[in-house]
Amino acid sequence: MKATPDQLATVRQALTPLDTPERRARYLAGDFPNADKVRDIDTRYRWDTYYLAVDSGALTYDTLRNLNGAQTETVLRKVVPALSGGGK
Repeated sequence: MKATPDQLATVRQALTPLDTPERRARYLAGDFPNADKVRDIDTRYRWDTYYLAVDSGALTYDTLRNLNGAQTETVLRKVVPALSGGGK
């Protein structure tokens, strides 16, 4: 099952305020837990942003409950630009 437009909009609304230039710079500089073990910084950044949104109450796990991990990753890719692309 794929994400609905409503799910995509909800995730975008929750993650966009958390995707700041300062936070992006910290990740690019490797200033986050276990940075030395990360293989794909863009994926790590997207998922950390998602978990931050859940932890802050801006989003719930139920928002994407009908999606598998790969489908959730696709949603996150659509919402959070790659760090290597400069983003915001």
